[in-house]
Amino acid sequence: ERNQADVSEAKAGRADLIFLIRFRHCCLLRNQRCLLAYLYDRLLRIRALRWEYGSVLPNAIQFHMSAEEVEWFNRYKKSLATYMRSVGGEEGLDLTQDIKPPKSLYIEVRCLRDHGEFEVDDGTTILLKKNSQHFLPRWKCEQLIRQGVLEHVLS
Repeated sequence: ERNQADVSEAKAGRADLIFLIRFRHCCLLRNQRCLLAYLYDRLLRIRALRWEYGSVLPNAIQFHMSAEEVEWFNRYKKSLATYMRSVGGEEGLDLTQDIKPPKSLYIEVRCLRDHGEFEVDDGTTILLKKNSQHFLPRWKCEQLIRQGVLEHVLS
């Protein structure tokens, strides 16, 4: 506002204000660039959360997000799901699985909390109770590992 007032005075004949007007304008542009860089960094971090935690964010993380950020996360989640359904045949292709190439197809996992029944591809159901250990297909339990329900037991 002060810059606009000084511009009006400069047009009226006060040429000594031009340098001050330019300086303030450059400061405003710098602050705008810094703010946009900060917002873009947050956007990249929120996008990475989708790949790390899956489609449901923990409450502790969601608590620190604004309503607009949560809305953007939900739109990104839907867009990614639509894309994954469109590729890879009838069932689609889950790109969030096997972010790092697996060394083996089955892994040993320990249940960190009660989760209930868990169905494997062959139709068998396993009861995931706290402290129980199971030998499961990696791709079936990777999401539960990210959510903190299971932990990978390294021998």
